[in-house]
Amino acid sequence: MTWLVTGGAGFIGVNLLRRLRTAGAHVRVLDDFSTGRREDLDGLGAELIEGDIRDGDAVTRALAGVDVVVHLAAHTRVIESIADPLGSFDVNARGTLTVLEAARRRGAVRRVVFASTGGAILGDAVPPVHEDMPARPLAPYGASKLAGEGYCSAYFGSYGLATVALRFSNVYGPWSYQKGSVVAAFFRKILTGEPLVIYGDGQQTRDFLFVGDLCEAIVAATRHDVGGQVFHIAAGIETPIAALAERMLRVTGAGVAIEHRPARAGEVRRNCARIDRARTLLGFSPATPLDTGLRETWDWFRAQTRS
Repeated sequence: MTWLVTGGAGFIGVNLLRRLRTAGAHVRVLDDFSTGRREDLDGLGAELIEGDIRDGDAVTRALAGVDVVVHLAAHTRVIESIADPLGSFDVNARGTLTVLEAARRRGAVRRVVFASTGGAILGDAVPPVHEDMPARPLAPYGASKLAGEGYCSAYFGSYGLATVALRFSNVYGPWSYQKGSVVAAFFRKILTGEPLVIYGDGQQTRDFLFVGDLCEAIVAATRHDVGGQVFHIAAGIETPIAALAERMLRVTGAGVAIEHRPARAGEVRRNCARIDRARTLLGFSPATPLDTGLRETWDWFRAQTRS
């Protein structure tokens, strides 16, 4: 099959391309390089089209001959979406609609996998969250991803386009240079000897998933007859941010301080997902314990400082 990965030069995209290379897939990347790095695609054998997902002509060119679309391109930072809600909507909602419409017009796309989010869509729901809970976004980022899910559902219902929305939890791993999530941010702080900053009391929780496990879920979503459905893709384990910081300091052996600052508006207090539906219908089973994934990610971050 021929795959199109939007945002393929980003953190998850680069890891997915490595997974697809082992399967011998032909992969095309559409990326505007606003965050991704062109050099990270070297040696992966991917065809590259530089362009914006909001540009219908660029998306149409990228879809030529494509069987499967993995739509990763997005503005993903919650706090930035609060500062610029229109920008978040433009990329995440209008950009997704542009991709879906181009795929519909092409008529031969077998599957569109949409990168969504669990915590930001469901807001301060009591965990473990699941697919049948009502959406209550607390920030424009979550609202924009919910709109993307809505369009995926509409294009399946109205046009038969086989869309699947995967609600990623807090994904971490190698190639997360620019990622704003807590694991990447803490590793960058550790490398420079700066304090690890925790906003709030540190008892807020997240569900951390290693990127290799996520890539397996993405591939599985293209192999099963699950069009029109939504799945939480997570480890299913609730970890407090304060405990994460301590585990990262043990993994790295670093002696940096931990600094607390006031909690930030728009961020959910607790987040952990049930993955029963993904286990049953996709055969998804996360295989990487948190400490193992943190060590692999730390080894990668350290290697970047030596290269």
